[in-house]
Amino acid sequence: MAADLRLPSASSPDDGREARAVSGGDDALATRLATVRGSIADAARVAGRSVDELTLVVVTKYHPASLVRDLAALGVTDVGENRHQEAQAKAAELADLGLTWHFVGQLQSKKARQVRRYADVVHSLDRDSVVDAFAPTEAEPDPRVVDGFVQVNLTDDPGRGGVQPDAVEAMVERVLATGTVRLRGVMAVAPLEGSPRAAFARLRTISERVASLAPGATDISAGMSGDHAEAIAEGATHLRIGTAITGNRPVAP
Repeated sequence: MAADLRLPSASSPDDGREARAVSGGDDALATRLATVRGSIADAARVAGRSVDELTLVVVTKYHPASLVRDLAALGVTDVGENRHQEAQAKAAELADLGLTWHFVGQLQSKKARQVRRYADVVHSLDRDSVVDAFAPTEAEPDPRVVDGFVQVNLTDDPGRGGVQPDAVEAMVERVLATGTVRLRGVMAVAPLEGSPRAAFARLRTISERVASLAPGATDISAGMSGDHAEAIAEGATHLRIGTAITGNRPVAP
């Protein structure tokens, strides 16, 4: 279900001094969130789409759990994390909030089984070993099912995360074969060089190829703080937005 992009009138709880220090205060956090929600609504309107088609995933990398709690009080339901240890700790501490947790960073195969214990959605399925790690084992014959996106590399740099476009179908088949990953669609980050809109148009074409193999896998995870309007124009359904909402990240621990 898409996240509610409207800003509720309820105020956030007074329990996040560290979060307020990082984000610039409760009012600043609420203002940034409202601004991004407004930008998303405007982009959807221009694209002839409804905001109900869009899920806003707020990426809270390096920010304290108290900031996530403040975001939840402002109506945020979907939270993204890049690092396993940080994500695991926050999910445990904030279990009472009923949030949907998205793992959006590069995933090591040896961590995959741990990630699926708390993450509801994994956006970075990009290697055979990672996908295979979600399959049942003798120790875990009936593991928790997670939603997943195949990450696509839209650059010529093999060092960047993601599957090359011509290998997407093979990866999709591998994901479908696990039985423990519900394929949602594709994910990508726009290259630093060139037009984000053109990159997302390529991703949209790849998404159509994936849907021919898996008709239910029509979602597109694309668009961040600086290019979410372009992503919406090209059919993105999941927007991974961090600093435009949270403010500058603290120094990595």
